[in-house]
Amino acid sequence: MAAEPVNLNEFQELARLALPKMYYDFYAGGAEDEHTLKENVEAFHRITFRSRILVDVSRIDLSTTILDYKISAPIIIAPTALHKLANPEGEVATARAAASCNTIMVLSFTSSSSIEEVAASSNAVRFYQLYVFKKRDITATLVQRAERNGFKALVLTADTPRLGRREADIKNKMITPPLKNLEGLLSTKVSSDTGSNFEADANETMDASLSWKDLEWLRSITNLPILIKGILTREDGKIKAPSDDMTIKAVEVGVAGIIVSNHGARQLDYSPATISALEEVVHAVKGRVPILMDGGVRRGTDVFKALALGAQAVLIGRPVVYGLAAKGEYGVRRVIEMLKDEFELTMALTGCPSVKHITRKHVRTEQERIHSML
Repeated sequence: MAAEPVNLNEFQELARLALPKMYYDFYAGGAEDEHTLKENVEAFHRITFRSRILVDVSRIDLSTTILDYKISAPIIIAPTALHKLANPEGEVATARAAASCNTIMVLSFTSSSSIEEVAASSNAVRFYQLYVFKKRDITATLVQRAERNGFKALVLTADTPRLGRREADIKNKMITPPLKNLEGLLSTKVSSDTGSNFEADANETMDASLSWKDLEWLRSITNLPILIKGILTREDGKIKAPSDDMTIKAVEVGVAGIIVSNHGARQLDYSPATISALEEVVHAVKGRVPILMDGGVRRGTDVFKALALGAQAVLIGRPVVYGLAAKGEYGVRRVIEMLKDEFELTMALTGCPSVKHITRKHVRTEQERIHSML
């Protein structure tokens, strides 16, 4: 009998062994040279701790609140595609795991289980990831279905005017099943002689003209709070200064939150690692809305580092899919529990009895280390 995984990297190896190569490459791969894919993880390694000693950490409180929803730890399930390629129960199993761990699940637009199926599966707090189509009535229909089925927020993914070049999928001629939530709304049978049908489908249907002014349209068709995902710069997150002539940006258009994200390094290679971009956005937003981040989180120490640099929570994507592929719903639970256990230990060893005690002074970035040597 194989030993139980003791960290998230071991779940990845189990998933690699369990999945067909085409599907593993689809989940694990990034854009082009995969520089950013590696950097998302490695950038965390260059941040070190500045621990406090002789602090009472006999009781540790990991809980936090996101958009007024209390969760057990600042660890949320990110939107990732097509969970039924990893396990027959798909997103239903993932949602049940989220509920048992008392955290939020963001259901992917490209889910292989329907909005209705996931809503009926558990009492998890659910957000819905949204892309905007060339045919806006399709987007509006998906928003209405999410509202009707008790989803609590929309996560607008804004970094995909076109799909990034994912060479593993092109080599494998990755063929994805029809998207469950688009049945009856849109044909996904796009002819593509080379490459993946996923890329062809996306480029055929996504609205490359989407701009900041379209946020007003989205807000007009829903009462749900909207988080915008894909911000990496101060310019896109900033508060407009009186002397600044820049057009409307995230906070000014009334979003309820920002997710610092490079799409799991699947869009533009040589984008910065999200942990490296986080603080720039935090300084621009100035606390007006909560900031979350995803990309490269593999340890509880990573969760702590993200919070110290200004995030309210992290989202985890690939590790959830690896847990699902390796051990189903139980695997997803174990992935979340592992991160929580590691995060709790990190809090204890840095002298932080609750998340509100985690501050910028608890970490030192690579830039600060270099500056101290000058």
